[in-house]
Amino acid sequence: MKRKLLKISLILILLVSYFYTCSMISIPRNIVIMEGENLNLKMATGLSLTSQDQDTVLTASNINKQKISEAGVEKLRLNLFGNIKIKDVNVDVVPKTKVIPIGTAIGMKLYTKGVLVVGMSQIKDENDEKKRPYENSGIEQGDTIIAINNNEVSNTNELIEEVNNSNGNAITVKYEKNNETLETSITPVKSGNEYKLGLWVRDAAAGVGTLTFYEPNTNSFMALGHGISDIDTEKIVDIASGELIMASILTIKKGVKGTPGEIRGTIENGNNIGKIGKNTNLGVYGTVTNKNYLDISGMEEMEVATRSEIQEGKAQIICQLDNNGRKTYEIEIEKIYLANNTDNKSMLIKVTDKELLEKTGGIIQGMSGAPVIQNGKFVGAVTNVLVNDPTQGYAIFGDMMIKQMRSVKWGY
Repeated sequence: MKRKLLKISLILILLVSYFYTCSMISIPRNIVIMEGENLNLKMATGLSLTSQDQDTVLTASNINKQKISEAGVEKLRLNLFGNIKIKDVNVDVVPKTKVIPIGTAIGMKLYTKGVLVVGMSQIKDENDEKKRPYENSGIEQGDTIIAINNNEVSNTNELIEEVNNSNGNAITVKYEKNNETLETSITPVKSGNEYKLGLWVRDAAAGVGTLTFYEPNTNSFMALGHGISDIDTEKIVDIASGELIMASILTIKKGVKGTPGEIRGTIENGNNIGKIGKNTNLGVYGTVTNKNYLDISGMEEMEVATRSEIQEGKAQIICQLDNNGRKTYEIEIEKIYLANNTDNKSMLIKVTDKELLEKTGGIIQGMSGAPVIQNGKFVGAVTNVLVNDPTQGYAIFGDMMIKQMRSVKWGY
């Protein structure tokens, strides 16, 4: 009998421990909410969040009733049974913001910080022998060369000039790898009339996407909802500068199961809308320089919805599929991931609009950045398509884009 009671007690202890462990893990270390919104967390009895000055004490009974009204970062501590510290929790309160949703097709040109290494190859020297000058240098595909012999390198022409100036002598190469600045030595090899390193490099990237919103108060824009990655390295391009340019749509490739569709367009060089200052995993940001090309006629400012205001159900997206301008199409928000603060998959959405399904098959490449509207508020932007079901895809929360835009710095 005693053994049986002991077993039951152990099982109960394990179940309670598991329950509390799951509850504690479910509370993220970093939370983003809009000004005036509550935390909307599920917290077990016995857990509490307290501020450093003890003025704020949030428990299971009041956590979803108390709104945080001041913008800024609130540092809280997660406690078990009042005084056992579990972890620190940072609550980032984003100010209430109004934006103008856009939804037009745009072109983007990005100029890299330094030159991006996109490949490597053997080269033949003057004796027709195959050489790998880069071997053992530590430089790999995806690294960025920023200087040679302490001379800054901002494009491929400058790199070629510096390498040729070496006359075959060893050069000091400064490069970046995973946000770390490193130095190495490489001896260029003469091949034909030039000295070479055996590296394939790129100093620019370009593409067509959708402009998400314009914020009049800061004269800023946001596009895509995800970063622009290099086609070879698949890494987000670290940029020195960029241009936001008008674009014309050529054709639409309809998406089918297993093969994503695509908006095929061309960039209208010279018709610059603005300057791109930052390329991040949550979108492309910058400043508008020519409002005449922005096309905000008939568009009104909208409040950015708080996460608690977003509901599963009907919503709309704004996008441009031809050169006659943007249109609004019906979608459904099928699932909302309230705790997501890290990537651009905050909402699962489904295209229900018959006209859009007929034209595109659902979500296609080039629609990334299309603003999502619900109940007259801006709730986010389209970011991804499900390859096996092009009628479905993901969208990012609007508050995450605003937070990112506030936190990144850019200069021209």
